[in-house]
Amino acid sequence: MHTRKIVETGRLILRPFTRDDIDAVLQILSDPETNTFLPWFPVQTRAAAEEHLNERWLEPAAQGTGCHWAICLKPDNRPIGYLHLDLTAPYDFGYGLRHEFWRRGIVTEACRTALEQIRTYGLPYITATHDVNNPRSGAVMQKLGMTYRYSYHEQWQPKDLPVTFRMYQLDFAPGISTYAGYAEKYGSFTEHI
Repeated sequence: MHTRKIVETGRLILRPFTRDDIDAVLQILSDPETNTFLPWFPVQTRAAAEEHLNERWLEPAAQGTGCHWAICLKPDNRPIGYLHLDLTAPYDFGYGLRHEFWRRGIVTEACRTALEQIRTYGLPYITATHDVNNPRSGAVMQKLGMTYRYSYHEQWQPKDLPVTFRMYQLDFAPGISTYAGYAEKYGSFTEHI
């Protein structure tokens, strides 16, 4: 198991989620703007937020499948977003943030700090993808040192939308091959970005 230490940045606390975070999780997951580019529909009820929290973000349910961090502002230590890392290939690294906190560098700051821990996990690389209609997410990936590798089209589920994704990768050692799973499944092409 990969442990996550509670860490602080200049403005933020990154920590594991707790059961006391249900109301904050509801705010994150019910925000339609935040969830535009996330793989699930906005939740409508506190019970749905609690189910998501219990099944995806709390230990021990998440053990072995991924690491999840609550992104909190220091003054109140209340989650305003999250980071996740899948612990199996493609080692997907992702994030979400309530829209009223966008464009402040919060996700970049949180991701840089999480990467310090992730580098100790012994993974060969991490990947991240973004919808071409969400270029700000790609800008975060670039700020983290991730490099664009290829794009692919997917009929995104459960939203059943056609999406073009850009796949980025950050290698932790020299000579690492580009993760080809998305290209093999959906076909790929290269864009000038």
